[in-house]
Amino acid sequence: MTAWDVAIVGGGPAGLSAAYESARAGARTVVLEKAVHPRYKTCGGGLIGTTIGQVDGRIAIPVADHTDTMVVTLDGRREFVRRTTDGPVLSMVRRTEFDDRLRAAAAEAGAEVRQSVAVRGVEQDPSGVRLRLSDGSEVRAATVVGADGSSGVTARHVGVEYSQVDLGLEVEVPIPAAQRPRWRGRVLLDWGPIPGSYGWVFPKDDVLTVGVIAARGSGDLTKAYLKAYVERMGLAGITPVEDSGHLTRVRALDSPLRRDRVLVAGDAAGLLEPWTREGISFATRSGAIAGRHAGNGDLAGYPAAIDAALGAEMRAGRRLMATFTKRPWAFHAVLASPLGWRMFRRWCRGETTFDALIEKLPVKVALALLS
Repeated sequence: MTAWDVAIVGGGPAGLSAAYESARAGARTVVLEKAVHPRYKTCGGGLIGTTIGQVDGRIAIPVADHTDTMVVTLDGRREFVRRTTDGPVLSMVRRTEFDDRLRAAAAEAGAEVRQSVAVRGVEQDPSGVRLRLSDGSEVRAATVVGADGSSGVTARHVGVEYSQVDLGLEVEVPIPAAQRPRWRGRVLLDWGPIPGSYGWVFPKDDVLTVGVIAARGSGDLTKAYLKAYVERMGLAGITPVEDSGHLTRVRALDSPLRRDRVLVAGDAAGLLEPWTREGISFATRSGAIAGRHAGNGDLAGYPAAIDAALGAEMRAGRRLMATFTKRPWAFHAVLASPLGWRMFRRWCRGETTFDALIEKLPVKVALALLS
């Protein structure tokens, strides 16, 4: 066995951000990833400005489309369109390319990235952490950062608990060259028929990512929503190149983020925005924080650092989600207003956060009335 200062389980944005920061801190760092990059990942792939700010300078972001137009509907009705002339609202990436560039950056920083390596068990003793691999071998490290998703072994080991679980369904639809200008630069959002649900269409040059998300437990309704949404977009006759689903899990307020020498970040920690279920910015930020704390040995300070960086945003997101579930029509009306659109656009660009927005007097009053 090779003993490492930091071993990271999972090679997505959280794990690779942790590896980058840990290696830069001088820690001997290894990443254990069960797949092989570049690999497909179910994800809308829309980067908000917060994510761009996190990784800009670390990688050249492989943008497949800059979107400056947003089309918003309420279950297919009451459509409104908003355009910007001063820069994109969202930047679209394919996760195959985005994650692979994060992998290359982590390796360049000094981390060793091992692929096709599945971690099956986590054990701690006074001398460190042992990771049991699927081939029967072990990796030993002083500290482990778990970034293997909400259903991974590290989340179970730490005892992460979740207060919100949603099912996301998604298809990647190829678009003929002649039709691409119709979709280029346009984001479509639809507040769906299931409480708390919404759908999206994200353009990525030669494909469209079409997806919906709703609370787990309404699987048949969610499938029907996706089918109807694809048909509404006029895409029903095109065979998808990818057809997949995944669960997103939001951590409970008092859920642990650490168990002794094992920290969890990203989806493994249930760190994502509860209303939009945006997770990439939370993954890159929490991963970087975990990597720095693991690299310098300050494990005890990690939970407080996460709460300081992300806690207020998640609390605001929970409040927005509770109100949106009951009153989607009100959110639609607010977003259609000039003030609502400006606020949402600023959030998309990373110029503000939901916790800052809900403290503004008009928003505070509106939320109180709607609740």
